Amino acid sequence: MSIKNQTSRKRKKKMADRADRHELYEKSVQSTEFEYEFVDDNFRRIRGRTAHLVREDFCGTAQMCCAWVRGRAENKATGVDLDAEVLQWGREHHLARLKPAERARVRLLQENVCTVETDPVDVVLAMNFSWQILEKREQLRDYFASVRDSLVDDGILFLDAFGGYDAYRETREKTKHKGFTYVWEQASYDPVTGHMVCYIHFHFKDGSRLKKAFRYEWRLYTLPELQEILLEAGFSNVTIYWQGWDEDDEPDGIFEPATSGAADPGWICMISAEK
Repeated sequence: MSIKNQTSRKRKKKMADRADRHELYEKSVQSTEFEYEFVDDNFRRIRGRTAHLVREDFCGTAQMCCAWVRGRAENKATGVDLDAEVLQWGREHHLARLKPAERARVRLLQENVCTVETDPVDVVLAMNFSWQILEKREQLRDYFASVRDSLVDDGILFLDAFGGYDAYRETREKTKHKGFTYVWEQASYDPVTGHMVCYIHFHFKDGSRLKKAFRYEWRLYTLPELQEILLEAGFSNVTIYWQGWDEDDEPDGIFEPATSGAADPGWICMISAEK
C-alpha cells in the first residue's frame, strides 16, 4: 500500500473510532472539583474537623482519588472497583500524572465493595449512582452496614441519587459538549421491580456515534427507601441535600440540607450518612 493510500485511510477514520469512552465520560458526567468541595466542606461542618482518609467505592478511573491526594499533603485515598480495565486506565491516565509523593498516597483495589476490607477511613464515597446496582433491599442494607464498619467513629458516607417523574420514563436526553454530544438513554423501566436499564452514547460532529459506551442495570430507589435502609444499616443520621435554582430557573449547583423537595421532573441530590 502506498503512503498516499495509508494517509487516506487514516483521514477516513471516524471520530467515534478514535474516541476514548472514559475520557468522554469524565468530561460529560464527572465533576470531581464539586465533589471534593462538597465532601470537604460538609464533613468539616458536621464534624468540626478536616477529613484526610477517603475510600472511593465504585471508583472507576479513580479521578476523585487523585483529586483528593492533590488537595492536601495529609490526604490519602483508596479506590475500590471490580473492573480491571477501568482501574488500569486510571493508573495510566491519572495516577501517572501525580507527583511521586501523591501517587504513594493512592491505593487501588480490584475488589467487591460489598466484601472489601480496608483500614478505617474518615469518608466513604459512593457516587454516580453506582450503589443502585444492589437491587435487593437486603443487599443494599448489608453494603451500607459494611461501609459503616469501615468508617472511623465519626466517619461519614457520602453518596448521590437521582429521581423525579421523568426518571421513570423510557427517554433520551442530549447534552452538547465541545466536540461531542452526550446522550443519556433510559431504555427500560419495570414499575413492579424498580429495575431499569440505561445507556450512555456519544455522538460526534462528523456523524459517527459511539453507541452504548456504558450500560447500567440497577434499581431506582426512592429517597424515603434510601433513608430507611441507611438507618437500618446502623447510621445515626441521614441528611438529604437539595439543589437550588438560579434566576433563569436552572439548577444552580448549590446543595443545601433539606427536609422536603419540589416534585420536579428530574432532580439530583446529595446524601450524607453519619456513623
